[in-house]
Amino acid sequence: MKIFKVAAFTAVFAAQFAFAQFKQTPLPYAYNALEGNIDAQTMEIHYSKHAAAYVSNLNKAIAGTPQEKFTLFQILSKAGTLPMAVRNNAGGHYNHELFWTVLTPQKDTKPSANLTKAINDAFGSMDAFKEKMSKAGADRFGSGWAWLSVDKNGKLFVSSTPNQDNPLMDVVEEKGTPIFGIDVWEHAYYLKYQNKRADYLTAIWNVTNWKEISRRYDEAISKK
Repeated sequence: MKIFKVAAFTAVFAAQFAFAQFKQTPLPYAYNALEGNIDAQTMEIHYSKHAAAYVSNLNKAIAGTPQEKFTLFQILSKAGTLPMAVRNNAGGHYNHELFWTVLTPQKDTKPSANLTKAINDAFGSMDAFKEKMSKAGADRFGSGWAWLSVDKNGKLFVSSTPNQDNPLMDVVEEKGTPIFGIDVWEHAYYLKYQNKRADYLTAIWNVTNWKEISRRYDEAISKK
C-alpha cells in the first residue's frame, strides 16, 4: 500500500508538468508516519498550510495570463522573466511536491547500484556526500533548500538555493534536474528542533527515500 501511494503521488506530480491549473497531490503517508524525525504537527502544518498556499497562490498568480497555459516545467525554466509571485509560488509548489516523495516511513532504504556508483564517483563516498549535502543545508542563510541534482552531462552535484528557487530555474548558477531536496525553511523543522537546524539535517537521513531518489536518478540520466 505504501509503495502504491508513493507511485500514485509521483504519477500525479509528473502529470502536473503537462497540465495547469495546478493541484496539490495527496501526501503519500500519514502526518505521523515520520515521527521521531519529523513530528506529525509539523508535517500537517507544512503540507496543509504552507505547501497548500503555494499551489493556491500560483493558480491565482497565473490566472488570466499566458502562464495559465504553461506547464510547471515551462514556468520554472522562465522564472527569471516572470513576476515574483509566479516564480516563488511555482518554485514552492514544485519543491514541496518533490520533497514529500523523497521522504518515507520505510526503514533503511538503500540507493540503487547505479546511484551508489554515481555518488561515489562524484563525492568519494556516501558519507562524504551526506556531509556535503548537510553542509549545503546548514550554510544556507535564511530560508531555502539543499539539492542533489543531475547536470546536463549526467553528473551529480550538490547545491543550495534561496527561498523557493531550484536548479530547474533559469535564475540559478548551477542548473540541473533535482533528484533530492531538503527543505531548510524554519517551518520544516522549528516545532521539533527550534534553532537546531543541524539536528534536523542529521535526522532527515533516517527517513530518506532512496528508492524514489534512485528512480529519479535513472529517469534523469535516461534523458541525457
